[in-house]
This record gives sequence, structure tokens and C-alpha cells, in this order.
Amino acid sequence: MSARPGALRAWLGASRLASQPSIALPLLLGQLVGARAAGRPLDLGTLAAVQLFGLLDQLTIVYANDVADQETDRRNRTATPFSGGSRVLVEGRLSPRALGAAAVACAAALVAVSAALAAALATAAAPLLVLLAIAALLLLWAYSYPPLRLSYRGGGELLQMVGVGAVLPLYGYVAQGGDPARFPVALLAFLLPSHLGCAIATALPDEPSDRESEKRTLPVRVGGERAARWVVLLNGLSLLLAPVGLGAVGLRPGAGLLAPAAAALVVLLARPAPPGSRLLLVRVAAAGAATLSLVGSTLIALASG
Repeated sequence: MSARPGALRAWLGASRLASQPSIALPLLLGQLVGARAAGRPLDLGTLAAVQLFGLLDQLTIVYANDVADQETDRRNRTATPFSGGSRVLVEGRLSPRALGAAAVACAAALVAVSAALAAALATAAAPLLVLLAIAALLLLWAYSYPPLRLSYRGGGELLQMVGVGAVLPLYGYVAQGGDPARFPVALLAFLLPSHLGCAIATALPDEPSDRESEKRTLPVRVGGERAARWVVLLNGLSLLLAPVGLGAVGLRPGAGLLAPAAAALVVLLARPAPPGSRLLLVRVAAAGAATLSLVGSTLIALASG
């Protein structure tokens, strides 16, 4: 790590800790579902280890993506707190070598944490934690790095959805003793569309630089307004599937779904919202709020049930 003044601020900026809830909440949701399925309370030691995995996963993602996207980020004049990278490489506050080394270190640490947790749990399903950790890294590699680099070829949003909306809840579920064969897949069917909508929304501000870099995100392929409508439709699909998804874990739709519904409505109404505008920032924040409140309301219902 650099010893220059401001180095700590640079590393904090690169870490983009404001994005941690998008990792932490799906992990916590999986843990609550797993503990409930196992018929026991949350194990607090396991809880801490799983959330540490989530922190390391998030740091690996943001560091590695900054390195992979640095040339596109240099072209970006419409970056927001939700998109366009952390800007530490663009502004020369950290070097690609330092950030790349940090990504590798965090990746190794998250696999090590998973292996240690699997060894401590010593259940038949525990080795799956290591496989899921490796799967998370492979998704990141396929998203940002050759030969696939799917964020540039199309399909990057789908990889984000799978990683955040499926791998993370399953990791938490297995860690807390859930039987993988009985994992409530319907719960994922309920949440995944909203996660996909959130992934699409975070690409909205970067449309001009992504187009210039031939990065085939959905906003580049269909335009920002059409992509925003897809975000709303996907959140609507999640709400439509709520009775099935929540029913899979013994819950029923309640007032908690009003928050994601209202946030999705804001995405629709915040227009026109070209890249660089304040309304686009509102639109992206609302899309993120829709997904986080959907996961959060499910968490609260499980915890209080």
C-alpha cells in the first residue's frame, strides 16, 4: 500500500463499501433460510465468518473490476457513486499493480475463509462452500476478463444476477446447516428478476462510455429509456412471483412489499433521465432501493416469524 498522504482515503474509495449491502443482505437471507430449514437459531460464529466472506468477495469484485475496466473508466464523463468504477486508477491515486495485487489477496482470503469454515462445520454439505467461493470468482473472471469478458460481449448483467442473487444466498444457506437438496429454489425465482433489474440499472449512467468502448450492456443495446422500462418490468415480475417465492419459506406477502413497489415506480417516473443528469442518479438509486428493500423485507419477515 502506498505511503503517500491520502493513501488511506484512496483505498477506502477503491473499496466502495457503500456497495456492501448488496452482498451482505443476500448472504444473511440465505443464512436465515438455512437456519430455519435446519430447525435451529443462527450460529453467530458462522454468521461472522459468512459475512467476512461477503466483505472479501465485494472487495475482490470492486478491485478486480477497476483494473479490468480502467480504459473504459477513463472515457467515462457520467460516472456516479453507483457506476463508472471508483476512479482511483483514473485519477492516479493508486496503481493498477497495487489494486490487482489487493484483488488477488482478497480472492485468496475468501477461498481460505470458506475452506476454514467448511472444516469447522464438518458436515456433508460443507465442502460446497469452497466450490461456491470458487464459482463466485469464476463469475467475476467471466464478467471482466478474457477470454469471455461477458460484460463487453453482452450477458454481464446476467452474471451479476446469478452471483448476487443465487450463489450468495446458497452459500449462506449451506453455512447455516441447510440441506442443498431442499434449497427453496422458488425463493430465488422471486428475487432474481429484481437483482437483474438492479444490474441493468447500474449500467445506465455509463451508457456513453460503454458505447464508445463497445461494451454491450443492455442500455447500450436498447437505449437508456428502454432499459429503464426493463428494470421496472423485472421488479414487477418479482412482485408478481412474491406469493410463490415467499410461500416457499413459509411466508405470505405483506406490507413490506410496498417499499420495492414504490421504488420501482420512482424508476418509471424519474424521466427524462439522460446520462449525467440528477434524475438518472435518482433512477439508479431507486432501482437499488427496490432490490435491497425486497431482500430486506424478506429478511425482516423471516427474523420476526
